[in-house]
Amino acid sequence: MIPHSRPTLDADDAERVARVIRSGHVAQGAEVDAFERELAARFGVAAAAVVSSGSAALELALRVLDVGPGADVLVPSYACDALHHCVTRCGAAPVLVDADPTTLSLSADDAKRRLTGHTRAAVVHHAFGLGVDLDAFAALGVPVVEDCAQALGAIVDGRPVGARGPVAVGSFYATKMLTTGEGGVLAGPADLVARARDLRDYDERPDLVPRFNYKMTDMQAALGRGQLARLDAFIARRRAVAARYRERLAGAPCRLPPEAGARHVFHRFVVQVDAPVEAVIARMAAAGVAARRPVFRPLHRALGLSGYPESERLWATCLSLPCYPSLTDPEVDAVATAFRRAVTP
Repeated sequence: MIPHSRPTLDADDAERVARVIRSGHVAQGAEVDAFERELAARFGVAAAAVVSSGSAALELALRVLDVGPGADVLVPSYACDALHHCVTRCGAAPVLVDADPTTLSLSADDAKRRLTGHTRAAVVHHAFGLGVDLDAFAALGVPVVEDCAQALGAIVDGRPVGARGPVAVGSFYATKMLTTGEGGVLAGPADLVARARDLRDYDERPDLVPRFNYKMTDMQAALGRGQLARLDAFIARRRAVAARYRERLAGAPCRLPPEAGARHVFHRFVVQVDAPVEAVIARMAAAGVAARRPVFRPLHRALGLSGYPESERLWATCLSLPCYPSLTDPEVDAVATAFRRAVTP
């Protein structure tokens, strides 16, 4: 079975982690400090704080923006559940926004319609690796949290994603652009990052203000540093895989994702099909290829809400094909062949 996702790991990654283990200092320390400096430079911002997960990073981002009880936060309906959970853990109310048919991120027009007098932030994700233009979201008049979990390395108008909003977050889960196993980052101005660092660790503090154990270990950071050093190579390979899919799927009964140049790093290669998605997934599995819906289930469905036609359409038509740096050319060809057969009447 060709898996839908797999991390790209090598002997250098293993040796970096082994060195930390041999040092005897495996908790947060010098490797974390170095990883944070390197990430801040990559994001093009003043500072970065690494944490235990992307979800932890997003929750801390909302907290340092003073989002709390009584606040509304705009979040995409066509996204994973973590966004909803992070908002509710802050005591705020998620306000779902329909999807944009081109970027698959939030619709700026729908976001504007859903503003309330209590809106205090908007979470804008660069969906599946495609960097979106933040100008229309900045015009909403509320702080924008850039969710770069799937798009680290994408460039929009000459600037890295994560450098244009008040604060950005990323994820280093096993399937992301680079991995620390589990992990995340909050990046932005030094004052906001300092607040996040204060909140991620509760130990030996003079007061009892609620804090969290959201730290990253030096073992994870050592792995992340090696991965970050190879991020450009990872992105180049993802783009090569995407280009090969375009060649192999030319004329197939599907809609391919936009090329978008430097804006797209292809965390996912998402196609849109007219055939029933579940049936296509089953046929590809029978052929030895794991494909998936890019979003398990839109948030509005979990909440029993209506009024999100584009999110509903994307959920019914979108399919994610395997796309990662360790995918070989013969595997790309096998995926393309399986997909063509699965969508051909």
